[in-house]
Amino acid sequence: MEILARYWWLNLIRGLLALALGILMFSWPAIFTILVLVMFFSAYALVDGIISIVASFAHPKTPHRWWLFAGGIIGILAAIVIFSQPALATVFLLYFIAFWALFTGIFEIIYAAAQWKTLPGKGWLLVGGILSILIGIMLLSNPIAMVLALIWAIALYLVLFGIVLIMWAFILLGKGKKPAQVASA
Repeated sequence: MEILARYWWLNLIRGLLALALGILMFSWPAIFTILVLVMFFSAYALVDGIISIVASFAHPKTPHRWWLFAGGIIGILAAIVIFSQPALATVFLLYFIAFWALFTGIFEIIYAAAQWKTLPGKGWLLVGGILSILIGIMLLSNPIAMVLALIWAIALYLVLFGIVLIMWAFILLGKGKKPAQVASA
């Protein structure tokens, strides 16, 4: 906990970046937002990836720090791909999500049906599968509207995730103060 508290500001930076990007995405015109979203998301992925790698090396005795390192590498690689091909990245993301939702929904329905007699909560899995298929079909049938909906969903995620990271950073800051520091403050 002491190491996390010492580097509380890394989470503050991540949270502030996510919050700022989310707020900007809500305020820009939709067409401009699509291109800017791709470029800003790429910049965020790059910075977040670098910070995650730095944080993984800053915590040498922390178990499972390599997961943080791996996430950082993935963020940097995603940023490079998106920076080099922003239009392609946007189209790829849309179709990836559409087909992922379709196949996930199909497999959930098949699994729920195959395990109908023994699986508890199978009705929820069935509903989830149907919803996934509907989202996939909507994405493929009206891509522009779905991209705009995706932008709003990502913006909302960034705002909420940013707030959570900022709150966590300040909790870690409070944990990092020694009892003598707290008494003198």
